[in-house]
Parts: sequence; structure tokens; C-alpha cells
Amino acid sequence: MTASGVRTGIEDLCRAHQGSGRAALGRLLGGMEEIASEGAWVVVADGRRFLNFGGHGVYLLGHRHPEVTAAVHRQIDTHPMSTRVFFEPAGVHAAAALSAVTPAGLDLVHFVNSGAEATEAALKLARTHGKTEIVTTVNGFHGKTLGALSVTARPVFQRPFEPLLPGVTAVRYGDAAELDAALARVAGRGVLIVEPVQGEGGVIVPPPGYLAAAADLCRQHDALLIVDEIQTGLGRLGTWWGIDDARIVPDIMLVGKGLSGGVVPISAMVATAETYQPFAKDPYLHSSTFAASPIACAAAAATIRVMRDDDIVGKAADLGRRLVHAVGNAVAAHSSAHRIEVRGRGLLIGIEFDDPRSVGDLYLNLVDRGVLVNHSLNSPTVLRLTPPAVLSDGELDFFLTAFTDALSAAFFA
Repeated sequence: MTASGVRTGIEDLCRAHQGSGRAALGRLLGGMEEIASEGAWVVVADGRRFLNFGGHGVYLLGHRHPEVTAAVHRQIDTHPMSTRVFFEPAGVHAAAALSAVTPAGLDLVHFVNSGAEATEAALKLARTHGKTEIVTTVNGFHGKTLGALSVTARPVFQRPFEPLLPGVTAVRYGDAAELDAALARVAGRGVLIVEPVQGEGGVIVPPPGYLAAAADLCRQHDALLIVDEIQTGLGRLGTWWGIDDARIVPDIMLVGKGLSGGVVPISAMVATAETYQPFAKDPYLHSSTFAASPIACAAAAATIRVMRDDDIVGKAADLGRRLVHAVGNAVAAHSSAHRIEVRGRGLLIGIEFDDPRSVGDLYLNLVDRGVLVNHSLNSPTVLRLTPPAVLSDGELDFFLTAFTDALSAAFFA
């Protein structure tokens, strides 16, 4: 109802209270209202179901995984929010559970509410060590709060909010020589933030040896290393962490997306004991009222337990191989007329076209066929697939049929 008492549709309410841009996007996608979800599926108000290959990496366990939702219900029924005065068991146990699956040495956990907040916490922790010169990568994505935006090297997002943090240098992703020169210029004062695979950048996989070289260069130039695993970590790439193959241990690692189990938002900054010392010594140096809430921590602990018990990482690796192969075969018939490249690791898969309009056409054709996918915020020519690892063979077949049909409709209708 409006203030005058007149009943208003969802689009009008959205326009009035969330803005015209959000309303226009909803109208473009058919004006549908999502009202329920379960497993790999999202349900809209008229009863139609959509297979969710999107969600920006959040739904590795699908929607409303029964063990995660049960843990959250138990916590709500007993103690959903804490006073922040006494020990809070849900937060302590979630921190222990997360540190048990991180690379050795990353034992100190600082929970936050979002990936951008994890980036902010990491940049502030680096400042306590005198690391005021930040090196990031072109088209890297680390969030849109002011500090996180400063290291999200995409001008279209940055320009409206300039001036941003000073002392930020962007180097080409995958170029170790350019990184070496940048870190050398700020020796002793530098911090590098980097993704194992650039997700929003278009699923850009670095050349072999790049991450190990980056870690070595940080040591040589006395720089802290922050690895952003918000989208790539916790099984999304078919390994526990995107850095596993590189066998490196950063000073700080950022965790998010899948840590929520798709139920309650939660992210984390994880650090070595030496790096975390300033925050460990003074817990009020960086704090947040709602961070590490018991219900969010209950979700995180349950998510990690499900991942270990059900071998979600192994399932993501296997499903990812099958999906890349099948998608590659599907686009092969269209590659003579359009340049289409399929790439990725695990269940983070990018499909790159030679024209941004092709991405939009395929996106809308997939929605028409009951499939949701991702666009890429930093790469308008790349469509991304981030499906759950719990897909059935029937659901995979549904996607492949829809994808093949959507390709034909988008390019040969």
C-alpha cells in the first residue's frame, strides 16, 4: 500500500523505494517475483521454476540445504544474536571449523558480514603493519565499499566516487614482471591483493606459476600478500582453495560467498598469527555490531561440515570437468559464425563472446528457457556459470538442452 492507501504492484513499489534502475532491470527480466527456492531451483510467483546456474558463487550447496537450514533454525530457537560480552560458542566453533580447512598457518579468523567488509578488514590490518602502498590487478574485483572499491580496478565503478584511497597501483593480472617492478617501488611498504582466478573479470585463469611467483615477490620486497578467495574458495574451483595448486600460504586470505551455505550472509578474513597480532591484541581495533552473529556462524560451521562429509569439493571438480566439456561441444557448432571461448576451473566457468550484445541475447534466451546465469561485472563480453555442486544428472541435462536451444535462438533465429 502507498501512503494514500492505494495498492501498488511490485514494480511500482520497487521504483518508488529502490530506484528506477532496479525497477527497469526487473521489468527487462519479465517482472517476475522470486518467492521460494530449494536445491538448484528458484521459484517465482506464478509457479515457474528456474535452474540456478548464477548467484555469483554463493550457492555451491544449492538453496536451503537441509543441514544448514536446520542449524540456523536451532540457533534462532536458542540464541540468534549475542551481547558481544561473553564467549559466544557458535562464533568460536565456526572459527575453529574454518581454520581447520584453510592452508596451514591461517589460523586466526575475523568474521564479517560481506566480502567487501572482509577486504576492508584486510586493508586495515595491513595498515597496522605499515603497509600503506597497495598493489592490485586490472579488472580485479574486491567489493564496492570505499576501500574495497579503491582496489577494484574498474574505472566505470570508481569514477563516481573519486578520490579514492591514495597509494594504489594496478598491474596487469598474470604479469609477474610488472608486479615485480610495482612492488620494488614500494619495498617495505607494499601489500598485494590478488584473486586466484579473476571471477568478475571474466573467469581469467592466470598463467602457470603466477601465484607462486607473486608470493615470492612479496617476500623479496617485504610486502604483505592478501589472496581474495571470496568467490574462488571453499570448493568453487574443484579444490578447497584456489591457491592449493600453487602451494602458497598468504599472510591474509578472504573468504565469503559459499561460506554462507546460501542461507545467511557471512564472510571472513583469515590471517597468520603474526599478521593478525594487532587485531588479536585489541579486539576493538576493528569491530562490527552484527559480525560473527550466532545464526551466521551456525550456518558457516554447518556448511563446512556438509562440505567435508559429502565431498563437495570432489563433486565440484567432477561436475566442472563434465560441464566444461559439454558446454565446449555445444558452442563448437556456433564458433564458425561467432568467436566463442569456454574456460574456467571447477564450477567457475566463463563463456566469452566477441560482442557484449551476444551476452545479453544469450542471457535472456536462457531465462526464457528456465535457466539463470551470471553476467560479469568487470567483463561485459563474458557470461559466467556458477552452478551448485549438488546437481543431479537430470538437472545437468536440463541445463545443456536449454543452453543449446538458447544458443540457436540467440545466434541463428
